[in-house]
Amino acid sequence: MIVLGINHSSYHDSSAAIVKDGLPIFAIAEERLSKVKHDAAFPDLAIRACLDHAGITLGEVDEIVIGWQEYAQSLKRTVGNVLSRKDPMPFKALPGFIVRDSLAQYQRKTERMMKRHFTGKFVAPRRIDHHYAHALSAYVPSGMDEATVVVIDGRGAWEASSIWHGKGTRLEHVETINFPNSLGLFYATFTGFLGFEKYADEWKVMGLAPYGTPGAVDLSPFVSYGDGRYEVRSDLLLLREGDREYAGVERYLGAARDPDAELTQADRDLAWAVQDMCERVECDFIAKAIERAGSRNLCIAGGVGLNSKANGLFLQKELCDEIFVQPAAGDDGVALGAALAPSFEAGVREMTQMSAYLGPSFTREQVRADLIKFKLPFREVESPAKAAAELLAKGALVGWFQGREEFGPRALGHRSIIADPKPIENRDRVNNAVKFREEWRPFAPSVLEAHCDELFESYQDSPFMILTFPAKPLAKEKLAAAIHVDGSARVQTVREGRNDVYFDMISEFHKLTGTPGVMNTSFNLKGEVIVNTPFDAVRTFYTSGLDALVIENFVVEKGV
Repeated sequence: MIVLGINHSSYHDSSAAIVKDGLPIFAIAEERLSKVKHDAAFPDLAIRACLDHAGITLGEVDEIVIGWQEYAQSLKRTVGNVLSRKDPMPFKALPGFIVRDSLAQYQRKTERMMKRHFTGKFVAPRRIDHHYAHALSAYVPSGMDEATVVVIDGRGAWEASSIWHGKGTRLEHVETINFPNSLGLFYATFTGFLGFEKYADEWKVMGLAPYGTPGAVDLSPFVSYGDGRYEVRSDLLLLREGDREYAGVERYLGAARDPDAELTQADRDLAWAVQDMCERVECDFIAKAIERAGSRNLCIAGGVGLNSKANGLFLQKELCDEIFVQPAAGDDGVALGAALAPSFEAGVREMTQMSAYLGPSFTREQVRADLIKFKLPFREVESPAKAAAELLAKGALVGWFQGREEFGPRALGHRSIIADPKPIENRDRVNNAVKFREEWRPFAPSVLEAHCDELFESYQDSPFMILTFPAKPLAKEKLAAAIHVDGSARVQTVREGRNDVYFDMISEFHKLTGTPGVMNTSFNLKGEVIVNTPFDAVRTFYTSGLDALVIENFVVEKGV
């Protein structure tokens, strides 16, 4: 059975995934193909890429599943939720994205878009609840036989948080907290208030937070919590007055930051308070969810699930025994959950943990042809792993392009920029010469699994770079450029059999330098999406301060 899963809501992160006989075979976000970050358009390109990978037409797909409810139903429930709140807003203050976008979505339903973009006959799509698709995307490919499943995001159709209990081939709903009582809304609002792009730049707030002063800002007027419940003051967070988008927040904290203004210590203090409140609310909510669902194994999906600092705390505080966070925890992962629904509901479930490498790849012949077409100097090597390790050991900043592209926002050693993590100055080198981004933004270490226990506290296998651990003294010495200012690291575990070329490269680097890891960041420039094709990689290489590009079995160096 072949199932096509689609995420399309007109909000952000449209995507498509294809599953064959219960196994994911391809998944990609529309942005990787369109080059529009967080692309919310109908995922025409992503669907075509799925079909091309499977070698089929849309008419040969057995089921099409969309991970969103009907929009008329969504609008009715959402407005009802808002008006039933203890802190209701007057109807005129309902935010435009509830009313206008929902009506627009209803007018351009995904089924109509499919008929517009694809010819011929195909099976009628069915819809499943957004949070159900999120929950499936986390539980089904987790490899866990039983788990508490938590979904936390800005909003689904009308959901904000939900709790599920998974056991075998059953996933039972426990509770839903409705939008606009939303922890994701809280974090996104303050992301925008700080001058960043909400529902996109939340990780900037997370990265900025450690530079703040604990206790300098009180956010209790906006959130209250306890005993596994939380209440978000949506009337303040969503209140607009004229062109003042954050009028409710400004009542307590003054004017919102201009995106072009220099960051102040007050901004850093606010970032600390936002992250701290999110962590405290999540820990309280997760603890109660585990108690209610009855399993200490934890699966997480939803955009808030990308908050790696909070995820690491669940292990450090021993709230759970094991944790699995879907690598595409945001809305792009909804397509995967939708595609997995029919087989799971039929009692079919693969019990090994998923791979994140579900995107496109390019053959050696394709890469060679592109390099020749671009008239680039290159050399072909037998071992790209050894070639890259030698370059890194000499201090080079390397673009690394190998195998199938990652699904989700993290570069996991297939579309990465890598560097020696020991010299702390490499952090500034990559920020200034390659990423062209703020100096306070952290990088992540990709580390050989055999060495993780000696380097990190509360360590658990972390293949998707979505858990943060406190660094031990040895890590601060060996991986200095990849340790954040608060002494934490967002670790990617690298293991043989899961990512062999990357494993071989880090192993070779370890032999040469004694350092069992590399500094890793996504292969893209500031404001752009991660590279997808050899052309993308070459363009990014030549418009940045990278020293070398290792692309499949070819090495391109500047000045050679």
